[in-house]
Amino acid sequence: MGEKDITQKNFEAYNDVFADIINGCLFDGEEVISENSLMDAQTYSQYKADDSAIHEQERDVAKYWLDKKCCLRLALIGVENQLAIDTDMPLRIMGYDGSAYRDEMNQDELQTCQVTGQKRRVKNKRYPIITLVLYFGKTPWKKPLCLYDSLDIPPRLRDFVSDYKINVIDVPRLTDEQVGKFVSDFRIIADYFVQIYNTKEYQPSKQKIRHVDGLLKLMSVLTNDKRYMEVYSTDLNEMEGLDMCEVLDRAESRGKEIGKKYGIEMINKLYALLLAKGLNDDVTKAIQDKTYCDYLLNKYHSALV
Repeated sequence: MGEKDITQKNFEAYNDVFADIINGCLFDGEEVISENSLMDAQTYSQYKADDSAIHEQERDVAKYWLDKKCCLRLALIGVENQLAIDTDMPLRIMGYDGSAYRDEMNQDELQTCQVTGQKRRVKNKRYPIITLVLYFGKTPWKKPLCLYDSLDIPPRLRDFVSDYKINVIDVPRLTDEQVGKFVSDFRIIADYFVQIYNTKEYQPSKQKIRHVDGLLKLMSVLTNDKRYMEVYSTDLNEMEGLDMCEVLDRAESRGKEIGKKYGIEMINKLYALLLAKGLNDDVTKAIQDKTYCDYLLNKYHSALV
């Protein structure tokens, strides 16, 4: 499993983040699903391939939405992350959802009648399966959006082939209004991707980060910008209540510290190299003249790194 997969799954597994994604994407930001009504679901399922072997398939994140009064399952909701367009995505989602419906059937119970002693199978309540695909790619996701988009169907068979749509959330192409529907740390992620797509620049908000650990790790791998992890502290109390403005300020300060330390190390290496070559006058001149020092650093760069 790749680093991006792990960090995305860990971040979205927070109940408040997961509920916010569903509420923002499906219910226009209304809090229909609360974080307290979610329970982790099994992400693994099995299928049989042509080689007759049993294989496993794994969702990214899956949770049960429960009726808080009686703890009955109202739905199973899954979230899949995509950084690239997958033309087989409808087939994959069908596989996940089909396995989940099969599990529902397998959960029917055998109960014994207290009068006759006979056993009978009691059917549990069936509930819907919903899967969202969060797409973070650079180019818009146009197709596939349903099973028809993934199949080459002869015209005379089309009326007899059941279609199956998928729910793709094209995160970088969300509107500012849509981003505003989110209230959790996911809003920070969505806001970043939307800004980068629209303006190529990022102006951080003052929204406080609730899950600093998960968010900074995810930002680090999604953006390939290691500054987000350089400011991370193992002391979570120190990180509590930060916003992205403060994170980037710390990153800039940390970068300057690293740059200054690196510069001193390079200059010391340069002086040692010059002295080893017997170029004492160059050392003296470099100490007195910064421009000449920079010239020597550039001249001997390959020998210093």
